[in-house]
Amino acid sequence: MATGKSVLTSSSSKSNPAPPWFDFSSVSTLRISITADQYQYCSEALRLLNEKLQMPHEITKEFTKLQANRIRPSEMARSCTVALNSSNISKNRYTDVVPFDKNRVVLNSCKDYRPSAKGYINASFITTPSPEKVSQFIATQGPLPHTFEDFWEMVIQCHCPVIVMLTRLVDNFKTVKCGDYFQAENGPREFGNISVVTKQLQTTETSLVLRSLEVNHKETDKPPLSVLHFQYPEWPDHGVPADTFAVREIFKRLYHVPVNIGPIVVHCSAGIGRTGAYCTIHNTIQRILMGDMSALDLVSTISMFRSQRIGMVQTVGQYFFCYKAIVDELNDLISEFKGRSNSKC
Repeated sequence: MATGKSVLTSSSSKSNPAPPWFDFSSVSTLRISITADQYQYCSEALRLLNEKLQMPHEITKEFTKLQANRIRPSEMARSCTVALNSSNISKNRYTDVVPFDKNRVVLNSCKDYRPSAKGYINASFITTPSPEKVSQFIATQGPLPHTFEDFWEMVIQCHCPVIVMLTRLVDNFKTVKCGDYFQAENGPREFGNISVVTKQLQTTETSLVLRSLEVNHKETDKPPLSVLHFQYPEWPDHGVPADTFAVREIFKRLYHVPVNIGPIVVHCSAGIGRTGAYCTIHNTIQRILMGDMSALDLVSTISMFRSQRIGMVQTVGQYFFCYKAIVDELNDLISEFKGRSNSKC
């Protein structure tokens, strides 16, 4: 795995040192050392998944089953009343991708003071079993210019240590997919009452752009929140990357982030396709490393995610990509374990 090549570096604030996983130059952040038990879990999971990959028609059938159970427009209207309120319609990038009332993120401090706004942001808490052991997520849309402040308010409020951005700002067809809410290399950027500063920036050989950011309210005595921002611009909308290296590099780096700090923010453009695929890959590998073989049932995992945000994992290609990335990472983990074992002989 490539360690990447730095294009800009500046030291983090001495008064608020960045956590150790912000060390972009450390090879250790790209290495996961598994135990003998975890080696057995990975080996068994890999055997079963490889058998599944020999039957691609079965994987296609699984995705067809998922699509047959998609939410209907009438149910969406009943379950997403705040998102579809006239006060909030303009805050949605896509009118058919909105959060459910039951698990939407509610902003405590919101610049929209109309009672009907109800602290709205197009973002969903994605919770999974064993929250003390596996990462929890916030799946959200690519921020719009008039929701930048709301986005950062959410990050501060929920103590989010990481943002995973799986889209370009503008795609190859010149369509805007996300607003520029994060680039602050030329000094602090202000979004209403919030200031964002870039402390480090690095581009890796896998086309990831890593940023160490500090985010805070402009008038406060509290120390800023350190946020690790990943941008992977090479994952096309409704498509998949050419390989799994960059996605697995994100997972490797996030593996070292304690799960109890706060939810990981994941977004693409709509916050369901690429976002759902990454959450599925991340969650499945984490659970396999815990010995939870029920993680191999991707239909169950994605159904759970879709019960919390509409349409997570949009295409059959993305569904196959989940399998491929999981298998590639298991192979990597097993190879690394064998290499360590052989070096001790």
